[in-house]
Amino acid sequence: MRGDLRDTAEFAAVAEHVRRLHEPAFGRPHDLAEPHVTADGARVVVTGSVFDELIGRPRTGLYTVEGGALSAVTTAAGSARWGRFSPDGARLAFLSDRARPGVFQLYLLGAGSPGEAAPAPSVPGSVEYAHWSPDGRRILLGVAGLGADLAATQGAVANTTVDAGLPDWHPLIEDGATESAWRTLWLYSLDDGDLTQVSAGGMNCWEAAWCGLSTVVTVASDTPDEDAWYTSRLMSIDTGTGTTRELLRGRFQLGLPAGSPDGRYVAVVQAVCSDRWIVAGDLTLIDPASGTTSGIDTAGTDVSCLQWIDTDRLGYLGQRHLDSVAGVVDVRTGEVTELFSTSNSCGGLYPDGAFTRDGRVVVAESAYGLPPQVAVLGPGAAGVAASTRHAGCDYLLSVAGSAEAITWLAPDGQVIEGLLCRPAGKGPFPLVVNIHGGPVWAFRDAWSMKSPLVPLLVSRGYAVLNPNPRGSGGRGRDFAAHVVGDMGGGDALDILAGVDTLVGKGLADPARIGLIGTSYGGFMTAWLVTQDQRFAAAVPIAPITDWYSQSFTSNIAGWGNAFLRCDPQEPGTMAHTRSPVLRAGNVRTPCLSVAGAGDHCTPPGQAREFHQALLAHGVESVLAIYPQEGHGVRSYPAITDLLTRVLSWFSTHMPPTA
Repeated sequence: MRGDLRDTAEFAAVAEHVRRLHEPAFGRPHDLAEPHVTADGARVVVTGSVFDELIGRPRTGLYTVEGGALSAVTTAAGSARWGRFSPDGARLAFLSDRARPGVFQLYLLGAGSPGEAAPAPSVPGSVEYAHWSPDGRRILLGVAGLGADLAATQGAVANTTVDAGLPDWHPLIEDGATESAWRTLWLYSLDDGDLTQVSAGGMNCWEAAWCGLSTVVTVASDTPDEDAWYTSRLMSIDTGTGTTRELLRGRFQLGLPAGSPDGRYVAVVQAVCSDRWIVAGDLTLIDPASGTTSGIDTAGTDVSCLQWIDTDRLGYLGQRHLDSVAGVVDVRTGEVTELFSTSNSCGGLYPDGAFTRDGRVVVAESAYGLPPQVAVLGPGAAGVAASTRHAGCDYLLSVAGSAEAITWLAPDGQVIEGLLCRPAGKGPFPLVVNIHGGPVWAFRDAWSMKSPLVPLLVSRGYAVLNPNPRGSGGRGRDFAAHVVGDMGGGDALDILAGVDTLVGKGLADPARIGLIGTSYGGFMTAWLVTQDQRFAAAVPIAPITDWYSQSFTSNIAGWGNAFLRCDPQEPGTMAHTRSPVLRAGNVRTPCLSVAGAGDHCTPPGQAREFHQALLAHGVESVLAIYPQEGHGVRSYPAITDLLTRVLSWFSTHMPPTA
């Protein structure tokens, strides 16, 4: 493969595809997230992703729904996100980096009033989220220090690069210092404009929420490193005295804390998690006064979003199998009422949304054949409120084929689910298996499968299997936990069984089967080619290929060791037996390995190790390291380059025409 592809016909074709998709939406949102709604449902705000040109990442903007259309809340420069109405609906709080790119601060705007928003006093760091107090008089701010790592889903790089005025030749110094890496909690008072830190030194607060008027609940750890999140505890902080108290120390990971407006209850989700910010699991209710806890039966739904509707009703969204589900818990009686279940995607990585007082749910909804839209779902709901559909969407729909939910049996009889995207016709098609990251995450029926590559591959004649093997979300904690202590074991067999099923049905050509995946999907892609020589081509992106070296170079090394249940210094453990680089002699599949130079989670050395091991065994291998990327390739024109390389790799080794 050539180094510079920019003057090739394939690069030009991919660039034209990307242009036709995005250019009609320049300056307007093409994707939606973070919906919020006033209690009466009268006003809705969402965060939209916006390209003004295909350079860099999209900016984000705030939009309200006005007359069936999306209307920009603010015209100021920079990005804006996380719009949140005050409890009475009279004011809108949001976050913006207009003063300093990449550093978000709090801004306030009277709902429906003209003019630009007023900034609140700046905090030392970047605000990640903001929550109004139940009486609307204070706002809780979650602040990441500028040296804090972003989660893997955000790129696994430092929160922002601080310009220290050093020359280009100056070395990068790491000395274990963490002064700028902490996540802290601050309170902004609207009565007097005071800004005060509420979290104590030595407490790293990953997430937080109000519980009544004078208490904050937070998922916290004693250190700020990413690995510390996996053993965080649920704590309460008295905002007046600063007194802290441990409420829950779970066997699994904790996330999505939510306190009732009157302070009587705290809700939290306990889940098997492989990534911070990707939390879906069991709903637990805590009585802070007595310390008693109780589990809430959500009928098999892995809960991924919580919101107190009032003092007695707790709304939730989550994933059950491939469906997005919403319901309400009456905490007085324990009764659970399901509001809706839909095969469409509602939200981002997992389902999320916002509840009105009467139980309607505002979501960012999409499907493979449905462009992102603001929808109001639930009993008596109005349906679609506004859509992002544009001419680029129509173009993509004309070439992207269709998606369908499928199931198959694993060797042990376990039912495995997935989504098959394919062109028109009967097949057999060349098949690319697209393996999700995590491993504890799950595909849903979403616009483009949340990847620019999937519809592009289908447009070229490939079928794409998106499997949810054991370890995926949406099937309960036990199903997710199957992968713990067995990464690359049962889940690998699940994927191979899916390929066998499609070959047996005549949908996949057994001579033209490829693999691609990012993060854990990158590990699985590299691992499967060491276990099975049927694959014609593979593309591991941001992979783990050597669990031993990963243990000493990654910012989540402890997570890997825990999920492998091994000590990497002990010979013969899974750190060695499940490392693709140590099985490179088994590989016959040409591999294109991809990494970002700034990736703290799966450092680029992982891709390089695999590449050099393959070359040493005479296997065709190409390594592509993107100098300005982190965990995954997220910016243009690097995305165009990656898409070109992937298409060229598959078309060379498993062409769409047999």
